[in-house]
Amino acid sequence: MIPIRTCVVPLKDRSTYISVEYGILDVQDGAFVLRDVNGVRTTIPVAGLACIMLGPGTTITHAAVSLAADVRCLLIWTGEGGIRLYSAGMPGGSRCDRLLNQARAALIPECRLEVIRRMYQYRFEESLDPGLSVEQMRGKEAARVKRIYAELSREYGVEWNGRRYDAANWRSADPINRCISSATSCLYGLSEAAILIAGYSPAIGFVHTGRPRSFVYDVADLIKYETAVPVAFKVASEQREDFETHVRHECRDMFARRHTLESLVPLINSIFSGLEADDVDGVVPSPDFSSDEGRCYDGSDYRERSEPSQGEVVAMDVRIETRGVPGGLQLQAS
Repeated sequence: MIPIRTCVVPLKDRSTYISVEYGILDVQDGAFVLRDVNGVRTTIPVAGLACIMLGPGTTITHAAVSLAADVRCLLIWTGEGGIRLYSAGMPGGSRCDRLLNQARAALIPECRLEVIRRMYQYRFEESLDPGLSVEQMRGKEAARVKRIYAELSREYGVEWNGRRYDAANWRSADPINRCISSATSCLYGLSEAAILIAGYSPAIGFVHTGRPRSFVYDVADLIKYETAVPVAFKVASEQREDFETHVRHECRDMFARRHTLESLVPLINSIFSGLEADDVDGVVPSPDFSSDEGRCYDGSDYRERSEPSQGEVVAMDVRIETRGVPGGLQLQAS
């Protein structure tokens, strides 16, 4: 059997991601396609993508997963609009350099402090005194968050008595706290997707540590009070009965309008800019396909070949919805 030759495009030349919903992903005639219940096929340039987000109603065959792995395209299983993250395939397009830099920054005290300082600096409008300790930066952040909550409370006319909720008794919290929890959950899913796409670990955190999603909380906090929290106050002010559903929809639409996922990846990279170590003893660079050369994979070895640039990196959104079609989607054996 002759293996299919698939091209691996450098990550810097790829589009960031597409989101697919309500269709079957398969490989037909050597091409990666999305097929709806009526048999309409949409070809997807999987080799030119950093990530495919698989939304509700999506079925993917073994052949499609294998092809995505060969071309180093990350597969992420998400909720509608990417506001939940359930599982992920090979993280970071097979990169290891950024993961190593993240681990190094977390283990070296001076680098860890610098990363924490950069994350706090991003949130403030004024410059931070370089002599501030982590505790002092946390104190400034707490004061900023308290002020933001008070301003949003006045703006939307929502009573605010502090962030209080019981994870074991969800219904005991007041509507605004439940809205905030729903909104931040959406943001956590998007943040984790960005972390995986960029090639980092969700577990290696800096401000937050010791949890499987520590870095997710770090990244989400960078934009939480400009994105998710205002949405929560807006929906809470509308006094809807199904406010949690509306929070998720509002977050989904807001993330799409602001291109939040696309902007998070360079933001995460900037946190570690200048802290990289290219000559760590004992570490041999791996073929992570981030160089200027593309490669072809034929099932046995890698052979270099030039690959034209795809120009400006953009995000595409492919959604084939077949809800309401008689018969619905049928699972296909691979």
